[in-house]
Amino acid sequence: MKLKRVTVKKNERGLLLRNGDFDRVLPPGRHTLFSAFDDLRVDTFALEQPAFTHELTDYLLAKEPEVVAREFVRVELSETQAGLLFEDGVLVELLPPATRRLYWKGLREVRVDVVDVATTAELPPELVQRLTQTQLRPRAVQGLAGVLSVQVPEHGAGVLSIDGRVERVLPPGNHAFWKFGRTVAVELVDLRLQSLEVTGQEILTRDKVALRLNLAATWRYANVLAAFTQLQKPAEHLYRELQLGLRAAVGTRSLDELLENKAVIDEVVTAHVRQKLATYGLLLDGVGVKDIVLPGDMKALLAQVVEAEKAAQANVIRRREETAATRSLLNTAKVMEGSPLALRMKELETLERVAERIDKISVVGGLDQVLDGLVKIR
Repeated sequence: MKLKRVTVKKNERGLLLRNGDFDRVLPPGRHTLFSAFDDLRVDTFALEQPAFTHELTDYLLAKEPEVVAREFVRVELSETQAGLLFEDGVLVELLPPATRRLYWKGLREVRVDVVDVATTAELPPELVQRLTQTQLRPRAVQGLAGVLSVQVPEHGAGVLSIDGRVERVLPPGNHAFWKFGRTVAVELVDLRLQSLEVTGQEILTRDKVALRLNLAATWRYANVLAAFTQLQKPAEHLYRELQLGLRAAVGTRSLDELLENKAVIDEVVTAHVRQKLATYGLLLDGVGVKDIVLPGDMKALLAQVVEAEKAAQANVIRRREETAATRSLLNTAKVMEGSPLALRMKELETLERVAERIDKISVVGGLDQVLDGLVKIR
């Protein structure tokens, strides 16, 4: 005869195993166990951790319904159900579908709320708030891998896709979705005005001159749902349309036409892209060419052309001034021809101008002799 004494504390429960098989649950207290030949073992469990983790869980669920009803909180979820596990009114874990568990009764109040995840994908707002404020909890919520949580910022939107299909647009705020039995994704979209640059585009003009152009554009979403329903990557689609519009503007015009009117590129690209994006929910705000880079040899040729044009302009201006000066002299001569007094005044003016440049003048024979050329300058 074997004698075994076991003490189960008030915050514990004991599981008596006879030859490895379940015998009974031992309540708190001192227990004296007798056995002639059987091997007795008692596994004790602290009720601070109410989850019953043992190899006999499935046996108890299947064969001991009375013991389970008396000692445990029973959880059996189907393939389409998830569970919200609360301990003393606090959410502690999200249980995935097909979960089968037992939780000890006695020390903590254990409650499991069952959610049908097959009919609803989005978590209710009050539950989302519980999940997003985990930093204020002394204990983290377990099982968050089964939920997709996303925060949509202000001036933004979220494009919700379930199993690869765009469902709807999420407004700013916190959102969460069950991932059980489905593939959930949310792409964040900025609704503010955005910039896009198309750089390093090598394009031939109509007269076969290779140009390198850099283009800048500003745009925004006009209809997010329409954009993501019809386009996989709206921004990439806009980039390609800007490229095509730039080629249409440059490839159909000569270099001289582009240099004379650079704004024509902006106008053509804007008209082309706006027409293409009209049904895709994208709005083009503005387009501008930042740089037009010419090949090295073309730069030298254009520099020579500009130099020749400027030289020709300078020559025209010089000839115009000479003509004007000659015409002025002719008019002056005509005036003096008919007026001896005007002629004498011009002579005196000339004498004054000459006198400013010399130190000493000797005059012989009076002023008339000076004006007749009898002037000796020392």
